Amino acid sequence: MASRLDIIVRDNLNRLPSEPFIWWQKTWWSRGAFLELIEECEKRLAASNFKRGQRVALLMPNSPVLLATAVAVWRLGGAVALIDFRSGYAPLIKQLCHADVFAALTYRGLEDIVPLISEEGIPCSVMNLDTLDENIPGRPCSQEDEETAVIFYTSGTTGEPKAVPLTHDNLMACIDGCVEHIDMLDEDDVFLNALPNSNVFGFLCGALLPLVKATRQAVLASFMPVAAAMDAIKSAEVSIIPAVPAMVGMMASAVSHGMPLSSSLRCVLSGGDRLPPEISRRAGKILGVPVLQGYGLTEASSVVALPPSMSSAREGSVGTLLSCVEAKICGDGGEELPCGSEGTLWLRGASVASRYYHNEALTAERFADGWFNTCDIAKFDGEGYLYLVGRSSDVIFVGGFKVYAREVENVLEEHPSVKNAAVVGVPRSISGEIVKAYILPEGGEKPRPKALIDYCKKRLAYYKVPRIIEFVSEMPRSTAGEIVKRKLLKD
Repeated sequence: MASRLDIIVRDNLNRLPSEPFIWWQKTWWSRGAFLELIEECEKRLAASNFKRGQRVALLMPNSPVLLATAVAVWRLGGAVALIDFRSGYAPLIKQLCHADVFAALTYRGLEDIVPLISEEGIPCSVMNLDTLDENIPGRPCSQEDEETAVIFYTSGTTGEPKAVPLTHDNLMACIDGCVEHIDMLDEDDVFLNALPNSNVFGFLCGALLPLVKATRQAVLASFMPVAAAMDAIKSAEVSIIPAVPAMVGMMASAVSHGMPLSSSLRCVLSGGDRLPPEISRRAGKILGVPVLQGYGLTEASSVVALPPSMSSAREGSVGTLLSCVEAKICGDGGEELPCGSEGTLWLRGASVASRYYHNEALTAERFADGWFNTCDIAKFDGEGYLYLVGRSSDVIFVGGFKVYAREVENVLEEHPSVKNAAVVGVPRSISGEIVKAYILPEGGEKPRPKALIDYCKKRLAYYKVPRIIEFVSEMPRSTAGEIVKRKLLKD
């Protein structure tokens, strides 16, 4: 297959092997040095009897080893499951078992997860983030579609795993679509790879696009602390920054307080959540470069729409569709609506996944005749600009991460002192939203808010944990018996 990612990356690395390619911990790695790490990963996986169509889970922050392992796995005909290592023990184990992985790889600093993973019969190795000096033990597991490159996990409304398998063709179509759409990539560009690579936007735009297009990237294990990230942006002469709105706000704040910014910076690509227009304008003025708001989702390999150029953004719009996708707006009955109408956004195209991984019921619910139901309410204007109106699913966006209210409510309602819980998002200037929970106590006796928060911390990823707890004497309900959250917000 001509578009296999590993073949393209290998060809890029074999050209000009002495050229700088990856900036990591204040040092530039050459293309040749990165290729050596890939080959070492490949050798150790092959020695462990890793087979085509199997999967390796990566539970680690952005790093040379994460990138090298992904390419090595692809060279051996397998796929990687990029799992958020901060998601909590229970979700981690659930996702690893669901993916039926050959092995899990984590890093020094997360050793306490190893015994829990091993108890499930899954070999788990602890790695350095920039070298590979140990073997990678594995286990027999199922062999599946060799076209799958990456499996991303997203939260489900019921807390059950929702996994999106993206193929080499899906990811290449999205990358080519992005580059073609805004026609701004320069061979001297340096991308910032600071968004978590367990997130499809961070992986595709920060890591994979520069690997495939043979341009440089600065890899940060985390964007925090902000001062260190800003120093790295300047030192590595970063020119393009994929970011979530929270990062955009933090960068603007840092610069407004006197922190120097790279003179090479040309553009900030914002995704993962809505970027309020006032923050976009303020950040663009302070940073001195365009801040482009796009739209995407995991099932479409990340990016669906972008402004077609750095000067053509329209306030309130997320831009126009990439050439690799087409869209339609449908009414509640499934009928296609005319331009300008608000309705459910459906997508299809080369970058759109064909199914959910090992979830036939959800696949049947969301995929139909080649189309995917985004569950987002949107509209197009006469010139093809896309406007997001709302979400048909109850989703809260915290720092670019999706939080499904029902999942948090389910956890809270397992607490013996909670009769009912209603979870909403509360706007915050930095993180976008934070999670707030309204609690109807069991038996009228209020538990301590800290006790409920600590209870959630043990069962949920950190960004899903409620930051505000408010007790109510009754839950407002509709005639059908459903909790009416808008009435809670008004009160």
